[in-house]
Amino acid sequence: MRKSGYRSTLHIYFIFLTALLCVTIFAALFSLSIITVHTPGGSAERSSYPKEFTVGFQEQIVFTDNTPRIKQSGLELLQSNHAGIQILNDSGQEIVSYQKPEDFRDSYSYRDLLEISETGHINDSGTTSFVGALEHNGKDYTYIVHFPVNIAKVTMYMNGDRFTAGKQVLFLCLGVMFLTILIAGFIYGFRITNIISRLSHSIQNIAQRSYIPTADRGAFRDLFDSLDHLDAEIKASDKVAEETENLRKEWISNITHDLKTPLSPIKGYAEMLSEKDIISEEQVKKYSQVMLKNVSYMESLINDLKLTYQLDSGMVPIQNEHRNIVRFLKELVIDILNNPEYENREIHFDCPEEEITLFFDSKLMTRAFQNLILNAFAHGNEDTEITLRIAKAGSMVQIIVSDNGNGIKPEEANRLFQRYYRGTNTEQKTAGTGLGLAITRSIIEAQGGSIMVESELGIGTDFKIYLGNG
Repeated sequence: MRKSGYRSTLHIYFIFLTALLCVTIFAALFSLSIITVHTPGGSAERSSYPKEFTVGFQEQIVFTDNTPRIKQSGLELLQSNHAGIQILNDSGQEIVSYQKPEDFRDSYSYRDLLEISETGHINDSGTTSFVGALEHNGKDYTYIVHFPVNIAKVTMYMNGDRFTAGKQVLFLCLGVMFLTILIAGFIYGFRITNIISRLSHSIQNIAQRSYIPTADRGAFRDLFDSLDHLDAEIKASDKVAEETENLRKEWISNITHDLKTPLSPIKGYAEMLSEKDIISEEQVKKYSQVMLKNVSYMESLINDLKLTYQLDSGMVPIQNEHRNIVRFLKELVIDILNNPEYENREIHFDCPEEEITLFFDSKLMTRAFQNLILNAFAHGNEDTEITLRIAKAGSMVQIIVSDNGNGIKPEEANRLFQRYYRGTNTEQKTAGTGLGLAITRSIIEAQGGSIMVESELGIGTDFKIYLGNG
């Protein structure tokens, strides 16, 4: 990891230097574009070349009979630079001119000459003018050289006491600034590498489930907060997966036991039936009934497994139709009470309306409500009573299946609809598969509804079902 950190530092530092080099090159090119100008001949010259040309051009001016003239070499220089010239007397009147721009005047005041000297422009044209001076026989002459380029004159005023060695100070400042940037970049590179290293270790610890949340307050606080949140979610997911796996193992153990339980009497009675000499007709009938009863129980277990798979995969054929849910549930209650096993039980029915039409699959809904009612009997006492309440709730229909049984613990209520889960709040062992309530919820949701449970120990349990009002 240390070598990786060094590589990260060098990588970040290389990026920093590359960026700094690009900025430096850009600044140099930009500065070069400012201090250079392209002449009409196509060559690139320093922006100060017109000034130097103007100062040196006085050697190209001679006087004949006290009249200024331009040497042939001077004319050639003007031609090669596409420049023009005006020579003025001490009154500002033009005496001689050559290649003078058309829009320039013939006389200038002292104010005009001062403006040209300071700015290089007297009008808005793209011509830049520079002023030179010479003397002959005690008379002052002024000449203006016009260049077909646009040059801006910039004058800076500095403290003469401090700026005695301008270039040295400037280069020193630039050197210190450059060195400071390099050191700062190096320090920043190590800091970023340290943070990246921490992030890498944190991710490894999360994968190994050994991560300890940090309290980082720096610029990467949000990133570390996200890692803390990710670790919390992974641990919660691991807990759920562990609980699900434990439930699955427990369910497999129970379902294996439940399948073996009916197989034992089936096998035993089958062996007895094979002994024809000692079996009477009455015994054959008795043993056959026991075997059929156990086969029916096994068939019920297998059907539960099949229905669970079909509901999860969406393969259950749903045949909805408009039916009166009030009459449907009344008939269901009557069918349950007609069963000899439940003929002494009490089921109350409470509905202010005789008809509420819903769009549902009667076969699936029969299974769902049978699970709820029979589950209440299985986990309750012999005197446990059940009440069905039906009422409209806006656009929904609310159906409450309540009992006055033992109630359910809050931690069990949260897991009640989980697959493989069997309630523990009963003194007798439940013979079911642990799939009944999970199947009920899947059926209700497949019908576009929802189900929830409310319970209080010693008081009873309410299952509240909400279905769309058809």
